[in-house]
Amino acid sequence: MEYSFPHYLLSKQSVDDRALNRTVLDSLKVNLPAAPLRIIEVGAGIGTMIMRLLRWDVLTKADYVLVDELAENIESAKEWIPLWAVEAGLSVERVEQDSLRVFDSVRDVRIHFQCADVFDFIKKNSEPADLLIAHAFLDLLPMPESMPSLLALTKHLAWLTVNFDGVTSLEPTIDATLDERIERLYHATMDTRPTGGDSRAGRHLFSHIRSADAEILSAGASDWVVHSVNGKYAADEAYFLNFILHFFEESLTGNVELDAAAFKHWIKERRAQIERGELVYIAHQMDFLARVF
Repeated sequence: MEYSFPHYLLSKQSVDDRALNRTVLDSLKVNLPAAPLRIIEVGAGIGTMIMRLLRWDVLTKADYVLVDELAENIESAKEWIPLWAVEAGLSVERVEQDSLRVFDSVRDVRIHFQCADVFDFIKKNSEPADLLIAHAFLDLLPMPESMPSLLALTKHLAWLTVNFDGVTSLEPTIDATLDERIERLYHATMDTRPTGGDSRAGRHLFSHIRSADAEILSAGASDWVVHSVNGKYAADEAYFLNFILHFFEESLTGNVELDAAAFKHWIKERRAQIERGELVYIAHQMDFLARVF
């Protein structure tokens, strides 16, 4: 199988759609200031969140700054967003090389693409947003020191979604002892990344947000739950599951605490479970809506 990170981001759309906490989302809708809005999304990937907010009628008029450090993500976003918009019945106008306008009689959103490291972007940004979005991103950053800088990007709200919180479950069991060891070691790789990260980021964000002098307006679970129905996974979720196993493989191959042959067999068996529509994957995560003063 060929592993493409933009394809992975596309494949997890339906997983994220189910996962996002609706109570936190409702709080976002209630607290959004009147349009037009300025929105900054950091770690924005290929732009699936902006399309979701259009699909869910959260956005009408906005300037949306999409920030990601990976050039392949930004290039995929520039190609994919216009295709999706046209299929959804929206008009698309290329304003300039790094900007698009997506609109119809009700919605008018200008999308600005920024290929940049988030902290470089923070240094250069001169206009705070009405809303900051960080989706499946904060658990990759050094905390708590990053939080004040991130929240400086908004003058009002921060919607911080799908923050991993220490539980990975793969069923059915292959070997209970081996399964537990792999999960523990996998989480440990999140805690020891040179660039930062936290396998229990979700629960820790309560204190990190408050320590940055922001108020938590709403919080709730946003768990990924992926399973088949009649042996078939929804949408492109079989690819999503295979990519999750690819993360395990990349993170743990060569780990001295794992028997190499046993781990290779474990990966093979998990992939066979996907082929048979048997694998159930659950990851516990947290969503937050915060107000910045």
